[in-house]
Amino acid sequence: MKLMKRICSIVLAVTMLAGCGTASTAKSTASASASASATAIPAEVTITDHADRTVTVPTDPKKVAILDIYPLPSLLTVYLNSADSIVAMEPVSMNAAKAGILSQLYPDILNVNTDIMNGDAVNMEALAALQPDVVFYNAAKKDEAQQLEDAGLTAVGISATKFNYDAIKTYQEWMSLLDQIYPDYAGKRGSQTGDFASQVYSEIQDKVKDVTDKQKVLFLYQYDDTAMVTSSSKFFGQWWCDAVGATNVAQDVPADNMNAKITMEQVYEWNPDVIIITNFTKTTPDDLYNNAIGSDDWSSVKAVQDKRVYKMPLGVYRTYTPGIDTPMTLEWLAQAVYPDLFSDVDVASDVKDYYNKLFGVTLTDDQVSAMYTPNRDAGSWN
Repeated sequence: MKLMKRICSIVLAVTMLAGCGTASTAKSTASASASASATAIPAEVTITDHADRTVTVPTDPKKVAILDIYPLPSLLTVYLNSADSIVAMEPVSMNAAKAGILSQLYPDILNVNTDIMNGDAVNMEALAALQPDVVFYNAAKKDEAQQLEDAGLTAVGISATKFNYDAIKTYQEWMSLLDQIYPDYAGKRGSQTGDFASQVYSEIQDKVKDVTDKQKVLFLYQYDDTAMVTSSSKFFGQWWCDAVGATNVAQDVPADNMNAKITMEQVYEWNPDVIIITNFTKTTPDDLYNNAIGSDDWSSVKAVQDKRVYKMPLGVYRTYTPGIDTPMTLEWLAQAVYPDLFSDVDVASDVKDYYNKLFGVTLTDDQVSAMYTPNRDAGSWN
């Protein structure tokens, strides 16, 4: 279909930039070798991270620790086509790797150390003992940056909030930073995903631009018998709604990020057409259909009555956040919200083509099915 032709054009463009043809003369090989020597990659590079700190880091670091930028372990693994250089990450990231497809594609991710946390705090002594070349941390945590530096560690801040919760822009900014640190990989897998996500976004926007009766969508970021958390206008749920031409019913909730707690009374007032549940919670659509969470009664909510409650896909990571799966999640969400408008989209076929053409991975029917009907396990944070 048209969207998948876009993949081919992007892959072709990258291939042409990289140079094609397998046969080369001794002269051209010698010339390329001389050129490579003349432009040898430096041992270190000075960058400006997302906390606006100037940091000098080793290029192509061999030992990397990743703190609470939870999608980054999956993203870096696909970017490098290996998890070998990741020495530590948080349990939140590992649980998604185990429950999703990442551990099937890259089994070595399961060997990464996750014993670097004391509750919600990083065990700096345990982290330092791993002797990482670089530690990627949440750029919003200035105190953590100072602790890392005090421990003699090279810290690079990565932000999930700096780019207005635009999943594509955020992903591209992450890639830009990684491209500076990993020059051997610059402009390859990462940029293809970002480019394709932008093209899918544009095509969806073109289809929904004339929609007058916008569907009302409620995101359940986290939900259990203690709290219900949604996405206000200052979280990724707003971007997803805007991307597919829907209305975020919780856009006026006066809280950002994962702080937007709501009540059933508010849900009744909004009466959403569609409910999207993330993989940052164990809750499933059946829990709403069967009123299985606490004393909440969902039976009068339109989305529940119409059986339009969906669990977000779980690919190489939780798809609510920026990541490798963003292009295909855009397709999936557009079809979930506007099934008639996107009746021609074959998500299962497209995701197979996407993984195959961009990453050389052949997904089985069972793997695709598991991605789009994820179990509860990924919702665990520890």
